[in-house]
Parts: sequence; structure tokens; C-alpha cells
Amino acid sequence: MGCGTSIATEPQGMALETGKPMKAAILIQGWYRRYMARLEMRRRYTWNIFQSIEYAGEQDQLQLSSFFSFMLDNFTHLNGSGPDLISQLLDPVVDPWLGRETCYELIPVSESYSGPRISFPLSISHTNSLLNAFKEHQTLHARYALQLLWETKKLLKQMPNIVHMSTSYAKEITICGDLHGHLDDLLLIFYKNGLPSADTPYVFNGDFVDRGKQSTEVVLILFAYLLLYPNHMHLNRGNHEDHIMNLRYGFTKEVMQKYKTHGREILQLFQDVFSLLPIATVIDSKVLIVHGGISDQTDLDFLNSIERHKVKSALRLPRCSLEQLDVSQPYKQATSQRSAHSPRPGSSHSRRQRTRTQTKRKRHHGLSHQDSASSSSSSSSSSSQCSPRTPSCLSPRPCYSSPSVPFSTDVLQVPFLDSLASLPPPSPPRVEREWKQMVDVLWSDPKPQDGCSPNIFRGGGCYYGPDITQRLLRHHGYQLLIRSHECKQEGYEICHGGHVITIFSASNYYEEGSNRGAYVKLGQDLLPRFYQYQVSRTTRKLTLTQRVRAAEGSALRALQEKLFSHRSELLTGFLPYDHNNTGCVSVSEWAQVLETVLRLDLPWRTLRPHLARLAPDGSVEYLSCFDYMGPGLQLPQVTPNLTETLVRYRTDLELIFNIIDKDHSGLISLDEFRHTWRLFSAHLGVALDDGAIDALARSIDFNKDGSIDFTEFLEAFRVVHKLDNKDH
Repeated sequence: MGCGTSIATEPQGMALETGKPMKAAILIQGWYRRYMARLEMRRRYTWNIFQSIEYAGEQDQLQLSSFFSFMLDNFTHLNGSGPDLISQLLDPVVDPWLGRETCYELIPVSESYSGPRISFPLSISHTNSLLNAFKEHQTLHARYALQLLWETKKLLKQMPNIVHMSTSYAKEITICGDLHGHLDDLLLIFYKNGLPSADTPYVFNGDFVDRGKQSTEVVLILFAYLLLYPNHMHLNRGNHEDHIMNLRYGFTKEVMQKYKTHGREILQLFQDVFSLLPIATVIDSKVLIVHGGISDQTDLDFLNSIERHKVKSALRLPRCSLEQLDVSQPYKQATSQRSAHSPRPGSSHSRRQRTRTQTKRKRHHGLSHQDSASSSSSSSSSSSQCSPRTPSCLSPRPCYSSPSVPFSTDVLQVPFLDSLASLPPPSPPRVEREWKQMVDVLWSDPKPQDGCSPNIFRGGGCYYGPDITQRLLRHHGYQLLIRSHECKQEGYEICHGGHVITIFSASNYYEEGSNRGAYVKLGQDLLPRFYQYQVSRTTRKLTLTQRVRAAEGSALRALQEKLFSHRSELLTGFLPYDHNNTGCVSVSEWAQVLETVLRLDLPWRTLRPHLARLAPDGSVEYLSCFDYMGPGLQLPQVTPNLTETLVRYRTDLELIFNIIDKDHSGLISLDEFRHTWRLFSAHLGVALDDGAIDALARSIDFNKDGSIDFTEFLEAFRVVHKLDNKDH
């Protein structure tokens, strides 16, 4: 008995002793899981902020480009100089000197030049010298850059729109995504995977330039290897191989800074080369590689037949006018058709039907359109570009080529005598179909739901679902679609049941440590193998928490700038909820106003502690959103809310200025400044008379020399974080 008792009590004591560490371990594990969940939540909303602001910027660019096209196509003058200035950008005149193939021979290379010297045909030693020179931050001489571009142009002219490759000649083919001027990422890919060669073929899937600081070096290296291995190195065109995008996102400025003497000639040649890049690559007749994606209207056979060099910019909509339409039908016939099929004007049914139609159209396209731009130039019901901000003082005649909405109307309202005649819409001309197909391939993104819808976040292209992917793959006998165009946290993403792969090769795209880069390799089995990396000089020493905190801080600063630039609109939105003028609204009302005004799909309730203070009763003090921000310089308010308008559209203003500043000197005359403002005010509908413009010009001509340093002017309207000033 005693033995039995002793045997029973010993395990019980041991169980008590071992139970305490187990409980402690469970508590630690629970704490750690909660901590990692919070960290992951912060990482995800940081990512959403970066991506939402990036897409909003692209939408602004498309709206500005649409406005330029609209002005050029519909008006003969804008205060004397509008379309002439715009045409310098959209329809640049080719320098006759540049038209000669041997123009580069007229550029002397001084003996003091210590950079790489190349000759043609290129050899491995030439590409190695380019790599080594660019690692040492040397610049290729303008003569060699022009010659390299000329040789690339000649080669690309011989290539088809859709290039075919085979794995039978190599063990594996490497596909890389967006690089965006990140030379370190390109060098790391070559270090890990090998330099391009017959044994190591590559496909680079567009967006070589813009955003990064070494776009020139990246694209020249890629072109050099294309010339060295034309059968084993292939380059697809991306949406940033576009001279209008380059004006906004940095490539134009970079080239002009690195090539001050021959920068314009080099840029013109880059424009020609970009327009000649192939649209797609197909591997083993099974894998399709395009930059953005597809739509429900994508026709690869049609794409293979277009003259791709004519689409200099996917942002430049093809011209056409109502003169192409047959408006000679009798007015009575049109009137009878309209009365037979339409409710009585002014009736309640007519008003309800009109309201439903407008609501449906806005919901479908995600954009609001002016009556003057309510018809379309696109042949698809799924793709669109942003409508221009058409000022009310400029009312063009209706034109179905307006760059706003897809071509989906049943009838077209055409002016005839003193009324409107309804005509069946014409089929879009071939040039318009070519442009539409190019936009879809360069700008579209996949979505998890079936169907095809306008890409309202980017403002161009479409969202395509798994059914659209399956239909195209099945039609052509393909099994996989590889695309880029979207930054992914891990460098790649698989969707649509494994049939679509997104590959993105620029690490640290938004911020140091924000994302990995990746490339994918395909062997003869066509099974994708992914390789990830992250170029880092500082984040390697940081913990995960420190990396998330650094990226989060940068994202929140960008979001705070967005709030400041919409200050007046936000305050107007808060007022209806602040009945007693207390400066406070509920959290839900605060989030609703931000969602409505900024049109950013973000978790505002989660972000509230970083953006605004709470009052003692739990409501939000909405004025605290703007406590820590302000403009860099106080200038006279020549019109209400001018500072906020400039902060919001400073990039648009800079782009317009770049059109006028032909020599990219950074200085413009007061007369050129007036022209800039006339375009800018017409784009935004901001009413500024010449007296107000002159007053603004005099206030920023600090040294009174009759010219304006535009860089300093833009700096004045950069949002300043007041806490940063205190720290420094």
C-alpha cells in the first residue's frame, strides 16, 4: 500500500513542476503571435499606402496626358500658345541632324575622356567595360551612347512584335520584371544568375527606366547585351518606355543632367527605340510574357500585325474627329428615331432613366465625365483612360474620340443644324484599335474575380479575371502568362489558379527594405523556379521591427502630404458633420470623409492614431490632421487655396514646365511662366487672370533678373514636416 502511494504521489509532483514551464511557454507563444500579427498588420497597411499613392500618381499622369491630347485635338489656340507648346511634347519635331545615321561621328571624343570606349560590332570586352564603368559611376560618352542607340534601333526594326524563344537551345530561360533604374538589382541578378550569353538567355519584361537614379546605365547595358546576343537577350516594352511617362518620373531629367550638350538628341533617339521594342515574348509556344496583361479584347494575331513604332506613347490618344461620321442623314429621320425610342424629354421617366444611366456609367468606369467628353475612342467595354479635367470655359464640340470612356454607347449624339441627331456609332478605325490593344497589354492588372473591368486605380488598361486568362490561354494553346507591372512584397506572386505569374525585380522599390526583388527561371519542363534577393547596404543590420518601422514612417509621411494637399476639400467635407463647430467628428465620419475626398482604399480607422488626435469624448479632432505639415515658403495668395493647389499638382506643373523649358536649364522667362500658368489653370479650371499671374511671377523672381528658377519655385510648394525642421 505504502509503495503504491509513493508511486502515485511522485508523478503528481513532477506534473506540477513541469506544468509551470508549459504555461509560461504558451503565454510567451501567445504574446509572440500577437506581436507578429500586429507587425504584419503594420507591414500590410504600409504597403497599401505606398501602392495607393503610386496608382493615384499614375492616374494624375493619365489625366494630364488626356488633357494635352484633348487640347491639341480640339483647340487652335489657348491664349496664344497652348497647342504649340503641347505639340512640342506630343508631336516632337525630329532634328534633321539626328536623322542621319552617322550623326554621332560628328561628336568629338576628347583625350581627357576616361570612360569606356566601344566600337561595333560589340564584343564581350566592350560589355564588360560598360559594366565596370557604370559600377564606378562613370558616364558613357554621348558619341558612344548615340551610336549604341542607333545600332539598337536598326536591330529592333527587324524584330517582330511578338518574339518566340525555345528552351531547346538552353537549359533555362531567365525572366526579369521591372527594374526602374535600379542598377544594383541588375548587377546582383547578373552576379547570382550569370551574364547574358547563349547558355544564359534572358527576357527583361519592360519598365527599365524611371523612378530610379541610374535608368540610363540600366537601359544602355540591356541594349548592349541585346546587340551582343540578339537571339538570347530579349526586351519587352513596358508602360514606362514612354517619353511622356519619362517626363514625369525622372528619366528625361536624368538624361539631360548626364548629357548636357547632346541630351535632346539622345532623348529623341530613346523615344524611337522605345517605340520599336517588341510587345510580347512567347516561350515554347506555351508561355506568354507581356508587361501588364490582357483584356477581353486582346487579340494576339492583331497585335502581331500592327506597326508598333507608330505608338510613340500609349498616353497619346489617336486623333480623330466627327468629320469622319456621316451626318448627312435627314434631320427628320433622326428626330423620329429619337422620339420613337426615347421617353418624352422632361418627363419623370426620362429623368429617372437619365439618372440611372449616368449613375451606371460612373459606377462602371469609376470616373466622372463632362458632357463634352462623354463619348469614346476605345473599342472595348473593359478598358479606359482617365478623363481630362476639362475647364468649363472650354467647351469643345462633341467628339467620339474623347480620351475618357470606352466606346460602349448605343447611339452617338451629333450636332446637326440647331439640334442633335442620333447616329449608330462607327466601328473604331484601325489606328484606334492598335492604340487600345497596346494600352491593355502595357497597363492592365489581374484581379481575383471573373470578368473584365476598367482599371480605375491606375486610370488606364483594365482588370482581367481568371476567366479572361483561361479564354486567351486556351485559344492559343498556352499554359502560363508571365507579367510584371506591379510591385510585390516578395518579388513575385502567383494568381488565377497558377496560370498568371507577376514578377518584379526592383527591390526596395518604395523604401529601403519595403520589398524583395525576384526573377523566375523556366526549363524545358516549363515549371517556374523563383529566386529572391534584396539589395541592401543598411537594412541588413536592422531587425524586422526596425525595417517595418522605417517603411511605415515613410509611408505615413507621404499620406500626411496627401492630406495637406487636400486640406480645403477635407475641411469642407467635415463641416456637415460638425454641427456645433467643435472641430470634432466621430471616427466613422472622419474615415468616411477621408475615403470620399482622397479616394484611397485604406484602413482609415487603423491609421487614425498616426494621423489625428482623439478628443476626451472619443471623437476625432479633425484639424489635428494638418498640425505637423505646411508649405516650404509662404507666398502671396493671389487666389484662394493657391498653396494647396500647387502642393497637390506640383508634379503636373513641373511636367508642363519641362515642355516649355526646351534646354532644360531650370530657368524660364516671365513670359514662359505666364504660358505655363495658362496651361496649368486650363487643366485644373483654376481662374487666374494675367494680373494675378504677374503678381505671382514677381513674388518669386527673387533677384529681379526677369527669369524664374523653377526648381526653387517647386521647392516652395513641397510639403514640409515641421517635426523634421525641429530635429534639424
